[in-house]
Amino acid sequence: MRVLVREPIADAGVEMLREHFDVDVDLESDLAEVIGRYDGIVIRSATKLTKELIERGERLKVIGRAGVGVDNVDVDAATRRGIVVANAPESTVISAAEHTIGLLLALSRNIPQAHAALAEGRWERSRFGGIELAGKTLGVLGFGRIGQQVARRALGLELRVVAYDPFVSKERFRELGVERAETPEELYAAADFVTLHLPLTDQTRESIGADVFAKMRDGVRIVNAARGELVDEAALVEALQSGKVAAAALDVFSAEPYSGPLLELDNVVATPHLAASTEEAQDRAGVIVAEQIVAALEGGLVTNAVNIPTLRAEDIEALAPYVPLAAKLGRLAMELARGRAERIELTYYGALSQYDTRLLTVAALNGAFQGSTDQPVNYVNAPLVAAERGIEVAEERKRSSRDFTNLVRVGVDDVRVSGTTIGREDRQWLVSALGFELEMELAPLLVVFRYDDVPGVIGRVGTTFGEAGVNIANMTVSRTRRGGKALMVLSIDTPAPPELAERLQGEGFDDARFISLL
Repeated sequence: MRVLVREPIADAGVEMLREHFDVDVDLESDLAEVIGRYDGIVIRSATKLTKELIERGERLKVIGRAGVGVDNVDVDAATRRGIVVANAPESTVISAAEHTIGLLLALSRNIPQAHAALAEGRWERSRFGGIELAGKTLGVLGFGRIGQQVARRALGLELRVVAYDPFVSKERFRELGVERAETPEELYAAADFVTLHLPLTDQTRESIGADVFAKMRDGVRIVNAARGELVDEAALVEALQSGKVAAAALDVFSAEPYSGPLLELDNVVATPHLAASTEEAQDRAGVIVAEQIVAALEGGLVTNAVNIPTLRAEDIEALAPYVPLAAKLGRLAMELARGRAERIELTYYGALSQYDTRLLTVAALNGAFQGSTDQPVNYVNAPLVAAERGIEVAEERKRSSRDFTNLVRVGVDDVRVSGTTIGREDRQWLVSALGFELEMELAPLLVVFRYDDVPGVIGRVGTTFGEAGVNIANMTVSRTRRGGKALMVLSIDTPAPPELAERLQGEGFDDARFISLL
């Protein structure tokens, strides 16, 4: 496989990629001309991967962004083509948090302005007097990874910290000693300083504007080292000129490089998008994105994918053995349903029900749709395939199962199959199918029969397969009641010839399905 490194990353990241793939470090070629040659591409913020470019990447399987955001990637276009988009969200957390605190200190003590005056020969102590941070209130708008690290450092400076983020649990606020604002308005009313750490979405774009400034305390100070587009810059200029906002410290702007009116104001501290620009952050970003590229191209778990459900480390450890199980159960259920589905339902029993099971659901969908469409189906676009086909996907969790510590059940309309893992090696075990209880290890090649529970069937099946030269590796038989319907499942060593299926259908079986889980 081939990987293109389009923008500079740490040497350690390039070397990691070269241990696995053919790697070209090419910063100059016309990307539209060369992108079709590669299975993976590494970019930073300067390269814009548009829908048109992505469609030219006929071999492309993964896009790695060496940094936090993916604003420069058309994620929807990549998802439709089954391309993993991964970034390095942890790489710049410490650097961004430290830069935010640096801006906060520079803002409160007028450090850049005082330095500039002194460099020009002006000794103006009285003009550049500042304020102390201790005892003031810092409002953290967005309490994700960076916001939490900012809060930790602000508490060390004896600031009172209030944060707003509806997606973070109350327990996390308590763990960090941070007050939880129930609404943004509550934060605005309390904060002497407001620092922005929101993601950029359609809802947050230019959301910090005149109406929001009006809700803040008079003389508030603003710090933005997140995304320039979060702020209505014209409204900020007016608020700074009127004194409603006493000062602002900005590392990011709506258009960069920036040369607008904010730089003409004495009460603005500005840096040219430096929050992530430390040696340590750049090294981490390169190595992390290289790890993601390797995982994506070699079938591993891509922990930082933005278009695959991402899990906490503890969830990944608990759920990892069940990912391939869910995929095989999804494939088996869809095969038994003859490829037709209006609803796919996933049920998780036991300890599994306590975890974030979205990845298992995607795995089951990925298995269910294999071989059923012209486009490649994978963990990225399987949910999209379900949506485009109008298939309802549902999850249910139950705390306990009658016989198993953990159990995964996949239902395709009225067809249901269930499985679990057994032993230290997490062997994948089929425990029920089509309403029959079973005990059999899932194998690449299966045969499933339904028939009347009468003497001689097992012997007849063995003879028939033997005459066809197909070896039976394992067999399990189940019935609902004596003399009723029975289910037989075989695992076989080699694919069965087509005439074998026809012969079995003529031997009185209700159904005989040959299923490949490869």
